Amino acid sequence: MILFRGREAHSRSFAKAVSWRILGSFDTFLLSWFFTGSPKAAGAIAISEVVTKMVLYYFHERAWANVSWGFAKDEGEAAEKTA
Repeated sequence: MILFRGREAHSRSFAKAVSWRILGSFDTFLLSWFFTGSPKAAGAIAISEVVTKMVLYYFHERAWANVSWGFAKDEGEAAEKTA
């Protein structure tokens, strides 16, 4: 698949997605608790968004892995192009 020809292993993208979701879910829980005043409601909100956001982040990362825009050029590569 063209979407998955990045420079990063699938396992690395998945690990990044999981660690980000843990942090993001903690944030969602705290904000939900603050706005609802209910830790039970906050937990339900935080749990319900975990899987969908993790999957979305994974595919987002894999798609960006195929975009070369914004990377610093390798010195050897730049020298080859000027020669």
